[in-house]
Amino acid sequence: MIDFVNVKKAYPNGTFALKGVNLHIDDGEFVFIVGHSGAGKTTLMKLLLREERPTSGKLIVGDYNLTEMSNFKVPYYRRELGVVFQDFRLFPKKTVYENVAFAMEVVGTPKKMIRRRVPAILNTVNLAEKQDSFPQEISGGEQQRVALARALANNPKIIIADEPTGNIDPKMSLEIMNLLIKINKLGKTVIVVTHEKNLVDYYKQRVVHLKDGLITEDKVGGMFQ
Repeated sequence: MIDFVNVKKAYPNGTFALKGVNLHIDDGEFVFIVGHSGAGKTTLMKLLLREERPTSGKLIVGDYNLTEMSNFKVPYYRRELGVVFQDFRLFPKKTVYENVAFAMEVVGTPKKMIRRRVPAILNTVNLAEKQDSFPQEISGGEQQRVALARALANNPKIIIADEPTGNIDPKMSLEIMNLLIKINKLGKTVIVVTHEKNLVDYYKQRVVHLKDGLITEDKVGGMFQ
């Protein structure tokens, strides 16, 4: 459960990136966040990742009050999240397997569990046969699937995908989106930030439109205007 309650975010130069956002996302929902450049999408994501704090209002994610949460608790909160970035952010000198395993190693997952879980996750994203390949040896679409596998590594409750199809071709974009839909059907909350009008229109999920720091539309099966 995610709740933005009259959330405002101002930066030191006086710019208000968010001007009073009210948004509720239930567990297990699939939501597109759309809007043109400068609408406030990036700020919304930074608040969810707890890279920024709201200037005012309240932001609740599950059992965490991000408005009041101490820095000590941030790493524990972030274990609830899986994040997929547009630029993949893979380690070039680690194999596909090692890139996914690393996300589990840094939180102290036992090696036995890593050896069992990583192949299962790679199978979910159709990359089992690529586990020994390095990022430069696979396509952009496959690299994005590795990034998605890494986001799933610690079994998070929420997947946040920031422009996940921005650097891949249309065919691969559909493949990534279909995987996100599949993951959502497994019970994960999935939030996709995108500029891709065709994808939003095609999948007919809930669409939240941001414009000038405000939500201007929020409906299921909405169209990206």
